[in-house]
Amino acid sequence: MRLSVNQITVAGRDTRELVEGCVRHGIPAVGLWREPVAEAGIEEVAKLVADAGIRVSSLCRGGFFTGGDRAALEDNLRALDEAAALGAPCLVLVAGGLPAGSKDLPGARAKVMAALEFLAPEAGARGVRLAVEALHPMFCADRAVVSTLGQALALAEPFPAEQVGVVVDTYHLWWDPRLAEDLPRTAGRIASYQVSDWCLPLAADTLRSRGLPGDGHIDLPAFTRDVSRLGYTGDVEVEVMNAEVAARPLDDVLADLVRRHRELIAPHLQEQR
Repeated sequence: MRLSVNQITVAGRDTRELVEGCVRHGIPAVGLWREPVAEAGIEEVAKLVADAGIRVSSLCRGGFFTGGDRAALEDNLRALDEAAALGAPCLVLVAGGLPAGSKDLPGARAKVMAALEFLAPEAGARGVRLAVEALHPMFCADRAVVSTLGQALALAEPFPAEQVGVVVDTYHLWWDPRLAEDLPRTAGRIASYQVSDWCLPLAADTLRSRGLPGDGHIDLPAFTRDVSRLGYTGDVEVEVMNAEVAARPLDDVLADLVRRHRELIAPHLQEQR
């Protein structure tokens, strides 16, 4: 099974609870977030996942480059060190939104490229891949000036594929009018494949409006077939930001994710790890 549970899906549980739950349900991988990992201790978490025999599929998150300050670069260097210590193959990058008072979208995107020019060789030296994530355009002003897969690829392609890749996230990309043209360009560049669903109505907090796979409007089997045909053989991370999901009993959520993975995702993966 290539299922990974992103930690934000069960927000509110500590890292040990998540890892032990995954072991109980036969889930082989987790996507970790920096804040709960820091709370538990990086060395302790690295030992926890190693002893449990599960993979770390990604570390979230780095990025937030659009302020153009040195502090952001230094924080991303720390994040790369953390990812390496955890054995995470990639560090997910959220670009950052417009700086306060700014309307200069091209300028903000240029700062993202400048940050990648600095960080790409540092990532390569640590054996960790930078994973540029495009977010749905409703988050462009405050979270990510990278909104389409094409924009993410334009940032990644100047660098070696082992240093900079992209995240293919169904929630953020299913709407993309150029998806059919741009997705083939991701061959060899997909650092992470994340799945969740687009459900209506959107919550007042749109950031936490994601639905569980199969509950919304995204054709996840077709999406998965397309990604698999491109040679992606990594884990499939379920990343659902939804307060109602996070409030459910942990074992209930994990069992549900295993079932949905087997029904919606696994039959459409052409290659197994």
